[in-house]
Amino acid sequence: MKSTEPLADRLRPKTLNEFAGQTHLLAKNKPLYEAIQSGQLHSLILWGPPGVGKTTLARIIAQHANANFIALSAVLAGIKDIRQVVEQAKKNRSDFQQNTILFVDEVHRFNKSQQDGFLPHVEAGLFTFIGATTENPSFSLNNALLSRARVYTLKPLQPIDLRKILRNALSNNLGYQSTISIDEKATELLINAADSDARRLLNYVELSAQLADSKNDKTISASTVEAVVQDGVRRFDNHGEDFYNQISALHKSVRGSDPDASIYWLRRMLDGGCDPLYVARRIVRIASEDIGNADPRALQIALNAWETQEKLGSPEGELALVQAITYLACAPKSNAVYNAYNTVGTIIKSSGSLDVPYHLRNAPTKLMKEEGYHKGYRYAHNEPNAFAAGETYLPNQLIGDIYYKPVKRGLEIKISDKLQRLRELNKNAQKN
Repeated sequence: MKSTEPLADRLRPKTLNEFAGQTHLLAKNKPLYEAIQSGQLHSLILWGPPGVGKTTLARIIAQHANANFIALSAVLAGIKDIRQVVEQAKKNRSDFQQNTILFVDEVHRFNKSQQDGFLPHVEAGLFTFIGATTENPSFSLNNALLSRARVYTLKPLQPIDLRKILRNALSNNLGYQSTISIDEKATELLINAADSDARRLLNYVELSAQLADSKNDKTISASTVEAVVQDGVRRFDNHGEDFYNQISALHKSVRGSDPDASIYWLRRMLDGGCDPLYVARRIVRIASEDIGNADPRALQIALNAWETQEKLGSPEGELALVQAITYLACAPKSNAVYNAYNTVGTIIKSSGSLDVPYHLRNAPTKLMKEEGYHKGYRYAHNEPNAFAAGETYLPNQLIGDIYYKPVKRGLEIKISDKLQRLRELNKNAQKN
């Protein structure tokens, strides 16, 4: 009778030799490898994307240490469960002289008080703590917990690692009585669809084998794999580590004037399930932050793309996002507006609420006129070339400050030249 246990669980590695990938941590003479082999364990955090072996590695560590392995999921567990673990660890030590390893999956899901609940027992050495997380520990875990546990970063599995896992699955006949094989094209499709995730790979393999078996095929073909993985998506943990890494890559690719990389990261995010309207908002931000007045059309094109996405939806509207992102990547770049905005913000925080100069104030009442409001104001349209040379508009304490500094690219070349001419007119008017 065929096992009902998922293939990923049936083929979970039991030793370090069977473990695929993470050679930067598990090669001989590496600190983690030597600690595991010697049984000299310390509390640790395993940080990495899904399906790279965090749970499996924790189990192997416990086996090497001959320790009792207790697993909790932070999604389901609470303070009560932590208390039960503490009691079990005490019993293991007193009755069986056995150490305990507490493994907490998705540890970032625990709140601060729950994370703090581990600290006294970790410090007392009651159990060795191993946490697994897909989120950056710097942001998701308490400093107190991080100070007591070393962080090990697990990397996405490479194609060579996934091939090793696939060969192992085939050598075990995938749980069938007879041998089942797979052709090379199907192998490549599976590895590509797995997207560095061993669990996803084995799930796809199992489904492909079941589909092939239902057709009495002894070989998993490319067409069988395509039928199984057609709805698969790339790794994209919405608002998690990958989310912020990919939006950062998109923004920096546009800023770096690389349309090809810009399209790549945009498509990666959309294929991974990112909300296209979120991407549209970020594109509008990029248009102002990194292009600004070097090409004012960029902002309008970004807004048009956002509106198109709203009206057409997916997938039709997404082509407008691609059009906008390529235009922005190819446009002349200027962060002058962005820098000016941030500089003025700093000035305001340091200088406080400076008064509006009297000549810039409206005077709709007699009292306000008597107080000097609006007195001396020069209406620019009545001046030569609609410019009141020598007039000032900043608070008195800031007169002479320059915040907006156009770059010598795109339209800002002309803007810079014009501002320089106006400043010369101001200087000459002040001399007179």
